[in-house]
Amino acid sequence: MWALFLLIGVWGFATCMLLALLGGRNTNDVVQARISRALGHVPSANLVSEDERNLRERVLVPVMRTLAAGIARWTPKSQHQKTAAKLTAAGLAGRWESTEWKGFQYALGVLAALLNLGFFTLIGMAVFWRMEALVVGFLIGYLFPDSWLKARAKRRQKEIQETLPDVLDLLTVSVEAGLGFDAALLKVVEKHKGAVAAEFLRVLQEIKMGRPRRDALRDLGRRNQVEDLSNFVASLVQADQLGISIGSVLRHQAAQMRQKRRQRAEEKAQKAPVKMMVPLVFFVFPGVFIVILGPAVIQVLENFKR
Repeated sequence: MWALFLLIGVWGFATCMLLALLGGRNTNDVVQARISRALGHVPSANLVSEDERNLRERVLVPVMRTLAAGIARWTPKSQHQKTAAKLTAAGLAGRWESTEWKGFQYALGVLAALLNLGFFTLIGMAVFWRMEALVVGFLIGYLFPDSWLKARAKRRQKEIQETLPDVLDLLTVSVEAGLGFDAALLKVVEKHKGAVAAEFLRVLQEIKMGRPRRDALRDLGRRNQVEDLSNFVASLVQADQLGISIGSVLRHQAAQMRQKRRQRAEEKAQKAPVKMMVPLVFFVFPGVFIVILGPAVIQVLENFKR
């Protein structure tokens, strides 16, 4: 009976903590809204006063963040840097800090371990299996957020790679129509939605805050880790340094990006027969052989019996 109460208590604590950490990500919305308003992107009506924040955002979330930061202090600094790079590549750098994410990993690992221990204790397993469930639960809870973060980063990088040619086409048309580079970026942000538009908006915000355009563009390529975007940024920075026309560089880059996208599509089409070989050999061909050779095998066996 005590194992059942332990399992229920651990499950309740896990639910509260997950709701606080995952659902309480809006605590920085006030600051972000003020920055966006100062840059001229969000009206003042979107600001939320301190009195409107609920109990979770004022009490529970700070406590959970403090616990997560305390747990994350045991993590080496190199791990924090890798985690920060992963968060940036996944587009979560503004909502999560590396210490919070590592603390969340440790906390989720402990909670999963306790849940596993409570479940195995409830069903009456031996002590050895309980300890094994404890270790396995911690590993699963600790590694799952990291795997999810890598998958999200890959999806975002793929989205940037696929939408970059269309964005460059619009950017090229806007520059050739007479707009400046910054105004063309703003036009792209207004017309497109997605990771590329969000990254260009961040570049515009950094430029408006006084940061040099070259540094903002270099950070754009560095934090996303997409080869096509890095080449595009390097071309823009080089054109800015040498005084080359931005329009010609954008036109060349747009044509090159479209050609790369067509080559990637052709490469996937050529890989399709090889990928189809495994299901054909193991699933389709056996059924075909049974249908074709089955009656003949039955007749041969009947003849041998006679």
